[in-house]
Amino acid sequence: MQQRMIGDLQVSAQGLGCMGMSDFYGPRDDEQSIAVIHRALDLGVTFLDTADMYGPFTNEQLVGRAIAGHRDQYTIATKFGNERAADGSFIGINGRPEYVRACCDASLQRLGIDTIDLYYQHRVDRTVPVEETWGALSELVTSGKVRHLGISEAAPETIRRAHAVHPITALQTEWSLWTRDVETNGVLSTVRELGIGFVAYSPLGRGFLSGTIASPEELASDDFRRNNPRFTGENLQHNLNLVAKVKELADSIEVTPSQLALAWVMAQGEDVVPIPGTRRLEYLEQNIAAVDISLSSQLLAALDAAAPIGAAAGDRYPNMSTINA
Repeated sequence: MQQRMIGDLQVSAQGLGCMGMSDFYGPRDDEQSIAVIHRALDLGVTFLDTADMYGPFTNEQLVGRAIAGHRDQYTIATKFGNERAADGSFIGINGRPEYVRACCDASLQRLGIDTIDLYYQHRVDRTVPVEETWGALSELVTSGKVRHLGISEAAPETIRRAHAVHPITALQTEWSLWTRDVETNGVLSTVRELGIGFVAYSPLGRGFLSGTIASPEELASDDFRRNNPRFTGENLQHNLNLVAKVKELADSIEVTPSQLALAWVMAQGEDVVPIPGTRRLEYLEQNIAAVDISLSSQLLAALDAAAPIGAAAGDRYPNMSTINA
């Protein structure tokens, strides 16, 4: 497995997003998910991404079970900031210093580790100056509980303010062929100016770019994509047309649409690491194979024409108010 540098942290060139193993994507199967995490290690994917709000709380426990006895072979990233109750209800965004410290301790316990490799502020709390949140995060690094710090879905000015308090190792934000906002809103240029790595979540458009989803009715009844604006109504057909173009280009080089979509993200720079999520060994192995796909300049241009910036119809989430823009 190739390695990449995100900021000052070396990780496998592709990571594994673990969220869907416990939440949002229908019924869970912990033993199958653990098998996927173990197989990822066999294939060189050592960068695991989780968060306290996934489950809630149960995804960190799952990851902790999976890495037990092999902790030193994995790079563990987790997050705080999306506050949920034990019943799964959302309380809000929380960036208060005392909450940061409590969340870190709880995550360490659930993961069964002494130090978090990469700790993200999951969402920006507009009621708390980011300097206060990052002051608490910096203390966690000093105390040895955290090695590196990251931030997710943050605007350029927020990134600069947080980075001034403590160096940001990685920004985690959605980036894919159907979500290219970071290329024009100043986020990508800001992190590259500051030497911050980019971790691309949902690089397969929540599975849509796989070309296997034709209707939200095909998804589990509790799958959160059923209410996603990009998966419903007129937006759905528009976006299916986009995916058809991606599939045609994938067929031309005899790869799957998912592999082409991942290869495109990885081709955006050596400082970019996608973290596709899956609960199936078959898809894991397909995704990892994308690391070895080299895209010609002609194919990259064709993809840019097929899925230009702003091509997808609909907002990324039903409620975009938690996104710091």
